[in-house]
Amino acid sequence: MPAPIKTSNTAIDKKGNEKEFYNESVRTLLNHEDPLLPSFSPLYRQIKQMLILRLQQGEWQPGETIPSEMDLADRFHVSQGTIRKAIDELASENVLIRRQGVGTFVATHTNETVQYRFLKLMPDEQESISKSSSERKIIHFQETLANESVAQALKILAHEAVFCLSRVLSFAGVATILEEIWLPKHSFINLSAEKINNYHGPMYAFFETQFNVKMLRAEEKIKAVLPSLEQANHLKITVATPLLCVERTAYTYNNLPMEFRKGLYLTTHCHYKNELN
Repeated sequence: MPAPIKTSNTAIDKKGNEKEFYNESVRTLLNHEDPLLPSFSPLYRQIKQMLILRLQQGEWQPGETIPSEMDLADRFHVSQGTIRKAIDELASENVLIRRQGVGTFVATHTNETVQYRFLKLMPDEQESISKSSSERKIIHFQETLANESVAQALKILAHEAVFCLSRVLSFAGVATILEEIWLPKHSFINLSAEKINNYHGPMYAFFETQFNVKMLRAEEKIKAVLPSLEQANHLKITVATPLLCVERTAYTYNNLPMEFRKGLYLTTHCHYKNELN
């Protein structure tokens, strides 16, 4: 697992001496082995990483407004245009949300406009799945040890402690998704099936509000499969019913994987919709 980024003590200097913090942190970031940050990066990209670092440190919490472009430009000793370009990119990645005439806010999975953005399954005859008709049923929950594939996905050691959750998601009474989810125990201390059942919002909002783990992006692999007998029974289908198998790794700040899941999607009345830019 990557080492945490170290920053100068001036990061918490109440006198607001940001220039030294900026210079030191940029040097740190450029020396940090982050595949998303090239060895030479435009200034707005460096500012973008600085803003991410502040978010990671919790200076601005999910749902809170961040300082104005003018204030940030003064703080980091750059132009407003550079700040605007960095914020624009963070907004396009759903890290920040702009509200015309109000300000720029830290995105939160509790916000209805983004809370289901990782769910790409859509009904054939509607624009979106009715969230009010969704039901969740936990089949199995346990603390276990990561096997090789789970450890590789989460970038942890094999046999390190993880939580494993199996559940069925139903929409309008139809069992539609069967999935297994693995989470590193060190970031989800005291997680339990009871806590999951007692939270009625989306899973990523639960992670954000209860464990301060914010999922920013995800990578998925998709292929067609046939279910095993046990899987077919959970989805109330036959073993001859084709399914989409979706493997997802979700990442938080610093490109750190925090969740690995395998989902089986029933597409009899639904389809998987993705938008490519």
